[in-house]
Amino acid sequence: MFRFRTKKNRWRYAAAGVAAAALLLGTIAYMALTPVPEGVVILEYHMVEDDDGLASDERPYNVPPAEFAAQLDYLQQQGYETITMQDYMRARKGKQELPERAVALTFDDGYEDNYTEVWPSLAQRDMKATIYMVTNDIGRPRYLDWNELRDLQAHGIEIGSHTANHQLLTTLDEATQIDELRLSKLLLEWNGIHTVYSFSYPNGAYDATLPAKLQQEEYLNAVTGDAGVNTMTTDPYLLQRVNIPHPRFGLLEFKLRLWKANLFTRLGWNQHQLS
Repeated sequence: MFRFRTKKNRWRYAAAGVAAAALLLGTIAYMALTPVPEGVVILEYHMVEDDDGLASDERPYNVPPAEFAAQLDYLQQQGYETITMQDYMRARKGKQELPERAVALTFDDGYEDNYTEVWPSLAQRDMKATIYMVTNDIGRPRYLDWNELRDLQAHGIEIGSHTANHQLLTTLDEATQIDELRLSKLLLEWNGIHTVYSFSYPNGAYDATLPAKLQQEEYLNAVTGDAGVNTMTTDPYLLQRVNIPHPRFGLLEFKLRLWKANLFTRLGWNQHQLS
C-alpha cells in the first residue's frame, strides 16, 4: 500500500510538472506572437538607501542604491525614456509627444533619500521622476523638507500628493476622504509647489467613488497598485503601476516585473479603460 501511494504521488507530481511546463511554454508563445503593448510603464518605488539600520518592516520597501542604479541603467539600455505624470497628461491632451518607450518613475511617501540618493542618480542620467508626498510628514526625521521639495521641483522633479496622513482611504468616511485629498494638495501649493496634478492612493487602495472625488478636487490623474501598461485610453484616475520592492534576485527580478506588466496588459487584466 505504501509503495502504491508513493507511485501514485509520483505520477501526480509528474502530471503537475507537465502542466506547469505547458503553461509556461504557452505563456512564452503567447508573448512572442502578440505585439508588445504600446503605452507608458509606471514604476513604484519607496526608499532607496543602504539596508544597514533599516527596520525589518522597512526593508521590503527599500531598493539599495547600487541595485537602483543598475535598474536605471537597464531601462536606458532598453531604450526607455523617463517622463513625469504631468508629461503623460499633456500627451493625452495632444500638447506633447511621448518617447516611443516611455517610463514614469514614481516614489511614494517622500523619504529624504529621494533627495540624497535618488535625485543624484537621476541627474547623472538626465532622468525625470514624480514624488508623492504625505504632507504631514514633510520635515519629519528621514522625510523630505520644504526646501528639498522646492529644490527637486526646480530641477524637473514633479511633486504629487499621497494624502495628508497616509490613511487607507477606503476605510474613511466621505468627509475625511475629501479632507485627505484637499488638504494635502492645498498645503503643497501654499508652500511653493506648483499646481499638484497627480495623486497616489495609499497602499494602492481605492473604491468606485474616489475617481470622481479626485476630479472634484482638481487632480488630473491617480496611480493604483495594479500592474499593467497604461495607454491613452486608460482611466486617468486608475493608472497602473509596477511595484519595485527590495530585490531578492538582483536585476532578473526587475526584468520579470516589467515582463509581468506587459503580460497583464496582453491578457487584458487590470485594464481600467474609459467607457
